[in-house]
Amino acid sequence: MKRFLSILALMGIGITLSSQPAFATPVNEISKQQQQQMINVAHRGASGHAPENTMAAFQKGVDMKADYIEIDVQMTKDGELVLIHDTTVDRTTDGIGYVGDLTFEAIRQLDAGSWFHEEYAGEKVPTFDEVLDSFRGKTGILIELKAPELYPGIEEKVAVALIERNMHKPNNNKIIIQSFNHESMKKSKELLPEVPHGVLAGPSWANVTDEQLAEFASYADYFNPNMNIVTPELVDRVHEVGMMIFPYTSRSQEQANHLFDLNVDGIVSDFPEHVYYHPVHNQ
Repeated sequence: MKRFLSILALMGIGITLSSQPAFATPVNEISKQQQQQMINVAHRGASGHAPENTMAAFQKGVDMKADYIEIDVQMTKDGELVLIHDTTVDRTTDGIGYVGDLTFEAIRQLDAGSWFHEEYAGEKVPTFDEVLDSFRGKTGILIELKAPELYPGIEEKVAVALIERNMHKPNNNKIIIQSFNHESMKKSKELLPEVPHGVLAGPSWANVTDEQLAEFASYADYFNPNMNIVTPELVDRVHEVGMMIFPYTSRSQEQANHLFDLNVDGIVSDFPEHVYYHPVHNQ
């Protein structure tokens, strides 16, 4: 299986970002090799700095030069692909109800920013099309199909949107599709054979077998687990079957540092600055 091609440019090492969106000087010099090898994925956009799965968070991720923005795709009652993490709108908007029970017009009227900070009042739930059109060519897009079993036909709709934009033959793996629903990934891979796919794995996959990893590798390029189950042995076994590993979700510098030490290929983080400016330690 083809290994993932690096897309990182060299980063400057004289400045860093703190946990707030302000610059500071790192205590230690950063390894160029680490910068080149580590893929930086802005989880739901730079969701530590702006409300998750909004255009503001995605733009923040781009501004912070993340290699990918990660997005969660679901489908409204009338078949529109929208970006939201939970299967209900309750937590991240001022509305209530299941995404699949609401029309696009109803969801579009919701405020998806005020819960995070009043500065983001009026942020809307974006559509899949909007994000593709706004960020294609500016950053990689890691597309998670969220609970696809609730939305028959979502794999086809995603495929059509990518094909219409000639994004189904991505250069440098700029598009990746992943899901916790592994059967959905098999279906998506058949529709989009040239797009890299990934399987997400929660804590229950802590004892994944070599046979299971080999099965995943037959249709996926990534095994992306909860960071709490990642061990050096797991990283080695994932690499042995030709897949890469992007654990989720780092929310502190300490967690990012730990993942660096485990020799993973990428880090999914709410704070992209933690991934770029890992202090060299244990040397």
